[in-house]
Amino acid sequence: MLRLIIIVIASILIILGVLIINISTDMFRKGQLDKVKSAGDLYISCITDEYTQDKNNYIQKAAYFSNKFACEQEVRLYLFDAEGKCIASPDGNLTKNLSKSTIKQLEKDDILNLNSEYLSQSVPSFMYITKFFFRESDGKYVPRYILAAGTTEQAEMFTMIILISYVSLALLFFAGCFIVFRRKINATIRFEEEFLRIVEEYSKDNFTEKLSTDISPNFKRICDLVNTLASNVEKSEETSRTFISNVSHELRTPMTTIGGFVDGILDGTIKKSRQQEYLILVSQEIQRLRILISSMLNMSRFEAGTLRPNFQETNLTDLVIKVVLMFEKRIEEKNLQVEELDSSRLFAVADPDLMQQVVYNLVENAVKFVNENGTLSFTFEEKDDICTIGIKNTGEGLKDSEIEQVFNRFYKTDSSRGKDTTGLGLGLSISRKIVHLHNGHIVVKSVYGEYTEFLVQIPRDCTKTEKDK
Repeated sequence: MLRLIIIVIASILIILGVLIINISTDMFRKGQLDKVKSAGDLYISCITDEYTQDKNNYIQKAAYFSNKFACEQEVRLYLFDAEGKCIASPDGNLTKNLSKSTIKQLEKDDILNLNSEYLSQSVPSFMYITKFFFRESDGKYVPRYILAAGTTEQAEMFTMIILISYVSLALLFFAGCFIVFRRKINATIRFEEEFLRIVEEYSKDNFTEKLSTDISPNFKRICDLVNTLASNVEKSEETSRTFISNVSHELRTPMTTIGGFVDGILDGTIKKSRQQEYLILVSQEIQRLRILISSMLNMSRFEAGTLRPNFQETNLTDLVIKVVLMFEKRIEEKNLQVEELDSSRLFAVADPDLMQQVVYNLVENAVKFVNENGTLSFTFEEKDDICTIGIKNTGEGLKDSEIEQVFNRFYKTDSSRGKDTTGLGLGLSISRKIVHLHNGHIVVKSVYGEYTEFLVQIPRDCTKTEKDK
């Protein structure tokens, strides 16, 4: 890459140098030609005046003016008669004559260019040759020619100065670019090596190091993204470990209970008179286990987009009562008061299994965090074809910051971390997803230190809502 950059910069500098030198030289040469032409026109004006005043001595004056222009303006001026013969020159040499072809060419236009034909074959000059006329007393016009020549030494010196100046600046610029790009490329190489080393550590599940962001903006963006990704992976790894641990605990508890009760019945430890009671507890634990497994499966199916509700007419009130009975033992242990379960029946077209899972999660949280001797209250309401189920518990309540995150996946409030070592942190997250599948909403209201209430709102008929959409 460095070699490629050097080649590109060198090529650009060479092309740019050729253009600058050629343009500068052409502009300087044009200026010199204009200078020679101006001197020639001024010379014509001077000798024309002298011819008008003294026809016999104007040649001497022409020679005088030729010497003066040669000394002061470094322009050599030659005067020729109508046949092209030299009649006045700055050095007195009258051997230089104009050729017939030149005289013929002057009939069409003046000559103004860099030329080595007339004065010297080896040294070119800036040349201006033109035809003019003297007016006689009888009204006739007498043709004359002048040749103005300027030296090219200044042009050559100017070109050399431009060349040396440009080469010097180009070399300095080239050296500066080389140093800058070399440093940048070396920094990039070091960054790539460090990037590769740290990413290899990430591949080994070692996230202790982070990429440095003290680098160019483009690489800084990459480093920020990779560091964020590494942090998320690290957090995900920790969450996964916690999740697996919680799943193991959640599955082990009902399985241990079920196994203990079944073994007690089989070996006769539990008397026949109480077997029915324990079988009811086994059934409740199996139901709890089924809901737990359904929560995990539904979460995966929801994320994969394969979860499809089985809508049917559902008695939501009976569904809530059925779930509450599953927590009868825990409600009695906390000496809780349950209110408003005897409300009028509320019906909706919904998936009974999924809605049972929602209610189970909300009741489980309510029982888990209600205060001792507290109250669980339920509301059932239908208004404008919207069915609302409310589940409220007294107790510590939620802080404002907790309300904002309570539906996040794996999130547990500070109080739940202290009071509850079980649970996956999936309940409210999957509940919200299920309610959304029913085209509904789930909201939470809480006053810290007083109560928490969850409201589940779904259309009376979800299928009609879907068609309308």
